[in-house]
Amino acid sequence: MGNYSLEDLNMAGVRWEINETPTKSDIKRAPVQQTFQTNRVGGTPIIVPPAAPITIETVKSMVTRPNDIDSLLRMIGEFNHPLRNGATNVVMPNIATKPNGLVIITDLPSTDDDLSGKILSGNAGEMVDKMLSAIDMSRENVSIIPLLFWRTPGGRTPSKEEIDLSLPFVNKIIEMLSPRVVVTFGTLAANEIANTNLISAHGNNIESEHGYTIIPIYHPNYLILKPSAKKDVWAALQNIQKLLKNP
Repeated sequence: MGNYSLEDLNMAGVRWEINETPTKSDIKRAPVQQTFQTNRVGGTPIIVPPAAPITIETVKSMVTRPNDIDSLLRMIGEFNHPLRNGATNVVMPNIATKPNGLVIITDLPSTDDDLSGKILSGNAGEMVDKMLSAIDMSRENVSIIPLLFWRTPGGRTPSKEEIDLSLPFVNKIIEMLSPRVVVTFGTLAANEIANTNLISAHGNNIESEHGYTIIPIYHPNYLILKPSAKKDVWAALQNIQKLLKNP
């Protein structure tokens, strides 16, 4: 479960147990509470409180605890997000082993991502690998973070609450990676990370209050459906390459 305290696990919505032998007076006062599940194993009751409600403030508090990226990723892998039960896998970020200052925040995990547990796999993955290769980069240099780490049922648009419960993790990863440039793929990522409309802001440099430049561009899936948009993306990629080369 990782090196977290009972409080961390409770805040994450992980069910926990207390082994306790109640007194006769305790039993008379509360033989069975609806909010508790009581099972008898070897004559000793096991009282299991319900999972703690997950709030945005809870998640914000949680993400202050990890001191390194590996601990944060373990926390994401164990987090009991409302979408988790319906997903096949937690779709984990790609963390660059030889970072060059570029971080990509992409929209929702695809069916391929859900099955593999890897972000931007399948046809979209092949497209993004070509995009990075065109500017002499690869996943070895570039970290890729999904806006959500769990696929929504049927790929539907996530609710605001579902996104808000994931964003503190995304923001914490960005903070830990200290990028120079953050590129957003797709409409949702542009809206949530750059607070802008993708169509009107595509390829533009948006200066973040955190010290990095945000550049919204089309999602690789859009380029597969509309190859004519590759011209606009190529211009944006050249701009990204130029920003990273300049001190």
